[in-house]
Amino acid sequence: VYRTNQCAGEFVVTFPRAYHSGFNQGYNFAEAVNFCTADWLPIGRQCVSHYRRLGRHCVFSHEELIFKMAADPECLDVGLAAMVCKEMTLMIEEETRLRESVVQMGVLMSEEEVFELVPDDERQCTACRTTCFLSALTCSCNPERLVCLYHPSDLCPCPMQKKCLRYRYPLEDLPSLLYGVKVRAQSYDTWVSRVTEALSANLNHKKDVIELRVMLEDAEDRKYPENDLFRRLRDAVKEAETCASVAQLLLSKKQKHRQSQDSGRTRTKLTMEELKAFVQQLFSLPCVISQARQVKNLLDDVEEFHERAQEAMMDEIPDSSKLQELIDMGSGLYVELPELPRLKQELQQARWLDEVRSTLLDPQRVTLDVMKKLIDSGVGLAPHHAVEKAMAELQELLTVSERWEEKAKVCLQARPRQSMMALEGIVNEAKNIPAYLPNVLALKEALQRARDWTAKVEAIQNGSNYAYLEQLESLSAKGRPIPVRLDALPQLESQVAAARAWRERTGRTFLKKNSSYSLLQVLSPRTDIGVYGSSKNRRKRAKELMEKEKEKDLDLESLSELEDGLEEARDTAAVVAIFKEREQKETEAMHALRAANLAKMTMVDRIEEVKFCICRKTASGFMLQCELCKDWFHSGCVPLPKTSSQKKGSSWQAKEVKFLCPLCMRSRRPRLETILSLLVSLQKLPVRLPEGEALQCLTERAMSWQDRARQALATDELSSALAKLSVLSQRMVEQAAREKTEKIISAELQKAAANPDLQGHLTSFQQSAFNRVIGSVSSSPRQTLDYDDEETDSDEDIRETYGYDIKDNASVKSSSSLEPNLFCDEEIPIKSEEVVTHMWTAPSFCAEHAYSSASKSCSQGSSTPRKQPRKSPLVPRSLEPPVLELSPGAKAQLEDLMMVGDLLEVSLDETQHIWRILQATHPPSEDRFLHVME
Repeated sequence: VYRTNQCAGEFVVTFPRAYHSGFNQGYNFAEAVNFCTADWLPIGRQCVSHYRRLGRHCVFSHEELIFKMAADPECLDVGLAAMVCKEMTLMIEEETRLRESVVQMGVLMSEEEVFELVPDDERQCTACRTTCFLSALTCSCNPERLVCLYHPSDLCPCPMQKKCLRYRYPLEDLPSLLYGVKVRAQSYDTWVSRVTEALSANLNHKKDVIELRVMLEDAEDRKYPENDLFRRLRDAVKEAETCASVAQLLLSKKQKHRQSQDSGRTRTKLTMEELKAFVQQLFSLPCVISQARQVKNLLDDVEEFHERAQEAMMDEIPDSSKLQELIDMGSGLYVELPELPRLKQELQQARWLDEVRSTLLDPQRVTLDVMKKLIDSGVGLAPHHAVEKAMAELQELLTVSERWEEKAKVCLQARPRQSMMALEGIVNEAKNIPAYLPNVLALKEALQRARDWTAKVEAIQNGSNYAYLEQLESLSAKGRPIPVRLDALPQLESQVAAARAWRERTGRTFLKKNSSYSLLQVLSPRTDIGVYGSSKNRRKRAKELMEKEKEKDLDLESLSELEDGLEEARDTAAVVAIFKEREQKETEAMHALRAANLAKMTMVDRIEEVKFCICRKTASGFMLQCELCKDWFHSGCVPLPKTSSQKKGSSWQAKEVKFLCPLCMRSRRPRLETILSLLVSLQKLPVRLPEGEALQCLTERAMSWQDRARQALATDELSSALAKLSVLSQRMVEQAAREKTEKIISAELQKAAANPDLQGHLTSFQQSAFNRVIGSVSSSPRQTLDYDDEETDSDEDIRETYGYDIKDNASVKSSSSLEPNLFCDEEIPIKSEEVVTHMWTAPSFCAEHAYSSASKSCSQGSSTPRKQPRKSPLVPRSLEPPVLELSPGAKAQLEDLMMVGDLLEVSLDETQHIWRILQATHPPSEDRFLHVME
């Protein structure tokens, strides 16, 4: 007998057929729960039989419990299902026997009834108090009373035919219920046999892991007991799945890439020994996994890699291709390979050796920097006899290369420079070095340049003609930077210096200060005839004018054409031919320009449309006519002419001035004697200059013209005209001297009259002063244009050529005092209603010829010019005969000679003689000046 105290939350289990009693104490609620295990089922059946004998009611229906479990066999434990099947078999046999006995007793009626829906108190047997479930017997006399089939006679005294058999299941349905439980109980046995067979199968008959997993899931779903077999199956499936995941990790490239990127995590690669153990584990599993064969192939690849790596590391010279192939193979194996780091190290050595070999194959790539970089990169490599050998060869090559580079650098920078023979020896010795040596190559190139330069100099010196200065300058400029001693260079530079000095001297002789023309342009025939404007845009305007005035038949070719032709023509005869051709074109162009300019004066009705001067504007104010091109120029656009005697006050000679515009008179025009001295200096130069050849051609042209002029002046008609002019000139000089002497004597007499002490010396003073003045006048030179080669500034150049000083208006005022009617007191711009008065109609001009017998007519006029009235009528001038009369042929010949002589940039006496004769043939009233009035 035992006693226990049941507290809150506790329960008490009572075993079958155990008697117990209990009571509640305090405020308490108690609930009784009845349950049984599989091994308690037979005991429960025995208890029901025992209670039937005692007539004691049951707590619950044992039959109902068994059949309720049989109704859902899948929910039963395998052991419980087996016990239920055993108990149910006994119950069915007993129920079949009882029903057959009742039928034999005469019960005919039967009816199915769901007893579980009837309360337990209403379905108890009247005789034994047992709760009926499978069947019961009732009578129509008292439908609420029933008995179990063990007590059919205890129901009532009514005959059996009136009684009714009430049953839960028909007898034919009971086997089907039993079958479900029986199948449930027998499936476990089948499963056990299958699992036992799978776990104990050999290698060729092993099942797949998927089949084992299905068996395990079946056992879990059917809730088979977790015995040793169940645990073995579960462990086998778990091990197989783990091995499969590890195998998948080894074989998956994605997993390998992820692990290689995660360098901070713990190493997950297997070693070769671990891989072998893993392969053995895979093949020792009780099942087969799909990755096992692939893992075995991986192991084979690892073993192959190990063998090949050992062979590669034993090679005398590392093979980069083989090593790279092994590294690629090892990188694809997700296994820890101890040979891989050493293979990578040897791959660096192999690649360095390959780079050294490939670099040495091309000597142009083997620079000092490349060798130093190779040596520096080779120092960091692991020791290897092939690497050490290559390092030694590189170091030796670097040392030799640096030594020769330094020697070549010293030769290139040597002062004084070394000879070609010494440098050739150095180059020949260094050419066998298989390396790129910049200084040696520079030395070799310098030698080649020196040879080429020497060959060019020899070719020039051995040629039939001297070389041009530009050629020698180019050779000198090319030879100067060559770092080789050139024996011919000093002589060449001295020749160039002498030629430049001659050209500068010639330039000082011919060119004005700040002249826009080059020396070659001045010495050559003009190509810009008819082109006006500044020197900067003269070439552009020449092209435009050539296009606009093609109908005028003007030759306006490019200014540089002659210069280019002279430089291109290396033969002297070709140079002369070009010069002659240009002379002809110059003469033709000047004839056309003179004709066009003379035609302007015939356009009186449209004079406001005519362009004059270098400014290309209409006529206005005081204007001068160029004796060569016959165009008219504003006094404010060109410098005014003057003579040397103007400085001395010879007013009567002011009218002899010859005006040439700045376009026609481009140079100082030195005398022929000066040019001949330049030619003598030129002959001593072993150099050809385009300017020298142009000067020779100019001199020959000038001398040729001089011969033609002398021949023309030697004729009877022109020689007598010259003699007549000389007599008239002498008379005018004497007349001017007498007038000047008389003025001086008169002034002295007035002073003496005021001083009584000088009355005694008055007579002797008059006679001596007169003789002195006469002597000075007779010895005065003839009037010429004033040239002064010593003046250098631009104003002095203008003053030399034209006698006009732009800084000092005194000269203009002097000219006004000498020639009172030369200028007007006010310049008025021309308008549409203005009248241009020409030399034969303008009464305000006085520019008569110097040799005219009426030369005093101008000076007799008013000294103060008056302004012309607006639209004044043309006052006719009295026509006077010219001083000289020449035949038309002689006059035309002189005019042609005068034009060609004015084209020459040389001063010749014959030019002045011809001009004087031509001036004497014009009427004294013909003006060479133009004034535009209102």
